[in-house]
Amino acid sequence: MKYNFFKILLFVSFFTSCEKDITGFDSEVINSDNAINFSTNSIEYGLTTRSQMVNPVQTNNLPSFLLGSYDHPQYGRSNSSFVGQMVPTEYNHDFGDNVVLDSVVLTIPYFSRGVETNEDGDITYEIDSVFGNSPIKISIYKNNFFFRTFDPFADFDTGQSYFSNGSLSVEEVINSGQLEGELLFEINDFVPSPEQINLTEIDTVGETFISQRLAPALRFKLNNPNDNFWESNFFENQDNQVLTNEPNFKEFFRGLYLKVESISNGSMMLLNFASSNSKLTIHYTSDNTNIGDNDTGTPNEIETNQHEYVMNFSGNLINLFDNETVVDVDLIDQTNGNENIYLRGGEGIISTLDLFSGTMTNDNGEVIDEFDHFKEFFYDEIADLPKRIINEAYIEFFVNQNFLNDDEPERIYIYNYENSSSLIDYFLDQSVSSLTVNAKINHLEPLKRDSLNEDRGVKYKIRITEHLNNLILRDSTNAKLALGVISDVASIQNFKTLDENFENENNKLAAGIILTPKGTTLHGNLSLDLEKRPKIKIYYTEPED
Repeated sequence: MKYNFFKILLFVSFFTSCEKDITGFDSEVINSDNAINFSTNSIEYGLTTRSQMVNPVQTNNLPSFLLGSYDHPQYGRSNSSFVGQMVPTEYNHDFGDNVVLDSVVLTIPYFSRGVETNEDGDITYEIDSVFGNSPIKISIYKNNFFFRTFDPFADFDTGQSYFSNGSLSVEEVINSGQLEGELLFEINDFVPSPEQINLTEIDTVGETFISQRLAPALRFKLNNPNDNFWESNFFENQDNQVLTNEPNFKEFFRGLYLKVESISNGSMMLLNFASSNSKLTIHYTSDNTNIGDNDTGTPNEIETNQHEYVMNFSGNLINLFDNETVVDVDLIDQTNGNENIYLRGGEGIISTLDLFSGTMTNDNGEVIDEFDHFKEFFYDEIADLPKRIINEAYIEFFVNQNFLNDDEPERIYIYNYENSSSLIDYFLDQSVSSLTVNAKINHLEPLKRDSLNEDRGVKYKIRITEHLNNLILRDSTNAKLALGVISDVASIQNFKTLDENFENENNKLAAGIILTPKGTTLHGNLSLDLEKRPKIKIYYTEPED
């Protein structure tokens, strides 16, 4: 569509000034004898919603990872396990003489923030992104599966993808037995805690004191299988090539597998395994020789000191999901859309949206597609000018409160389904917060709750004003959109899904959708409650003459 930019600029500028001061506009312009009169009205268009199951999604290289078990009241249980490669902070490490293992400790911090510090320096923390507070079973194994860096069946230097169902491709699947090597630790009743972790030492007079104060973390003291696992793998390999560089090390020690099993309603945690504070620390003692002074005849002295050998998670870090499928939307007839919109995070459920999916009657009495009506209503192709100016456009998605949900997600996310990109409204929304999870509140309003009804969710409001302006002024394609629950609206890096038919290579999922176990059910376009069906509502300004 071609149009006169100068005319539109004047037209838009004039209407913008009207929007900013509608009182002055009414008194000084509308009532003027020589003025053009304007009015503000609204119009609604339909849309069609179709829920669909998410294919296994790529989970290596995620910004963070889920660990735990989450029991959703409608969608069922989801378990998230983790497997990751590790590298030492130092190659060719000298363990010293007479090495004796003290302990091996795995530490993985939660996302947390300090809210209060007392006079002793102890901090009260709040932990973020922890869902549920019931026990789970965690088993930690030495991983025996080798995770290659590059895909040998793709173009040169193409990284290998690993998917949430434990596969590398449609044909190649990880043997779970290889993930479960030596069992290094097991706990049957783990519950995340927001408590500060205090590390203690004994001073020279035998008194115990706090040597370090750590933020809340998953922290386990690992076992030593056969009483020599760590010694034989590390101390006895001091001069071996396997400890001299990264490729050799990753081939030799293939990382850890943290397997989660549910024993109750469970708990799910979002953890930053890529942090330098996520580490496996081998504590040991060894002898160091202090060289004496030959001139004075001082003899050499042997001292026994404490040391650390530290490994961090690095390379391929992968989430593995195991979902119970209570609601399988693939079994629902969605020819004309949905009565309900089913949404679930992770390897869950999204919903596609076809905007302007009905028909309307135009000014000539013709029944035409809604999208054609929308373009005719707002733009005059002959004059090459807008007929009306869109002030605000939004869709409200109402929560179906007939479904039990004790932990409704605060945010949902709309995006272009055909290329997996955010809408222009997302990028133009500069609303910010100290927490990125609370950003973009103009485009993606947080869940409105009913304070009189146990804070049950009522509705989400999504503004698409600039998206619709693009359809008119820039002749953009009315692409299919999609909707999903999201943990953090700033986490929109896309990861591909495993498409068996390879029909759409652009079918990807934002990290924030992958990294939440939550779900909700909204009223769809065929809802029995007509008032709660989602609609495109547009407020616009137009000249009366």
